[in-house]
Amino acid sequence: MPNKLRAAITGVNGWVPEDRLTNADLEKMVDTSDEWITTRTGIKERRILRTPGWATSDMAAEAVRGLMLKTGLLPGEIDLLIVATVTADMVFPDTANTVCDKIGAKNAFGFDINAACSGFLYALATGAQFIVAGAYEKVVVVGADMMSSITDYTDRNTCVLFGDGAGAVLLEGRRDGTGIQDFVLRGDGAGREFLHMKSGGSLRPPSHETVDRREHYVYQEGKRVFKFAVEGMVSTAQEVLRRNHKTVDEVDWVVPHQANMRIITSVAEHLGVPMEKVMVNIHKYGNTTAATIPLCLWEYEDRLKKGDNLILTAFGGGFTWGSIYLKWAY
Repeated sequence: MPNKLRAAITGVNGWVPEDRLTNADLEKMVDTSDEWITTRTGIKERRILRTPGWATSDMAAEAVRGLMLKTGLLPGEIDLLIVATVTADMVFPDTANTVCDKIGAKNAFGFDINAACSGFLYALATGAQFIVAGAYEKVVVVGADMMSSITDYTDRNTCVLFGDGAGAVLLEGRRDGTGIQDFVLRGDGAGREFLHMKSGGSLRPPSHETVDRREHYVYQEGKRVFKFAVEGMVSTAQEVLRRNHKTVDEVDWVVPHQANMRIITSVAEHLGVPMEKVMVNIHKYGNTTAATIPLCLWEYEDRLKKGDNLILTAFGGGFTWGSIYLKWAY
């Protein structure tokens, strides 16, 4: 149906801090080694935001400013801005409203989506609905996380994984067959015990006791998460392909959440996709949570061709997971 209105990504931009935290740096902080980290995660370094007074909204704003510069988008043309993040500047107001203020998007409204590492997919699918419904013409979707703010740098199992960064895309309507074709999103709250932050919410409000127990950091049971992540990403990718009568051979690029290189290679293997078709930048940035997929699109942008079939797939705390099938628009 070439005349059907679809939401298409018409621009992408990323932003990462200048400061690098290398495996050599981590060797001085916890009992670990470059070889241990690289073998188990594929990560060599990650970017850390150390600018005084800066937070997630600042990284997001930088990514959006670059997006506007690339696409010619004016701040006043943005109808809606969605930020996927687990590291909001504050409990309220939401980070999206702060970003709108910082970039001068006076005609936009915004809101946050918290779906952990699946957040960008949830936000992208949500933003697309406003386009398809005809409610708005220009929607900006951002994935941004300052994971260094919730990482325990005394825990060698988690501190090697996470980095900071932001990526943004512009969604606009297209009737040429490109854009988001379909998506499969899933969730299972029973998985929350395996990947969460123990305190800081209404269940366990911040207190001296929660701080002393170091409960305001990421907690995960890696082996459990690994198993569920591979199963979730593979099953939804297969489902979205099956629903759209596409074979793996017709996929030009798989864009997986960058959580762990072993997860990425396992997903590719189960799907039957060669690694040459899989976007990977985890070695440079680590796991930036909601930012990983847009950062991949940003880095691989010059390799993409109009009409390319992309499968975006992710898994995150909650549990949340899903896949999006889209045709690249430019």
